Amino acid sequence: MAREQISIGTSAWLLQAKDFLEEARRLKPGPERNELRQTAKVLREIAKLEAGSGSALDRGWRQRT
Repeated sequence: MAREQISIGTSAWLLQAKDFLEEARRLKPGPERNELRQTAKVLREIAKLEAGSGSALDRGWRQRT
């Protein structure tokens, strides 16, 4: 499956997701590690949604001017 590439810069959500993944890599496989990985996944999704809503707002602003 191809990875979706999005240009959203370095948001706080992505930086936090990176921290969670780094911590998960230090742990042995198990529930705690899986929970950190799932949290990082959700944070990346939030960043993607935030970036999408920001570009949608920008397009709406451009149409009105």
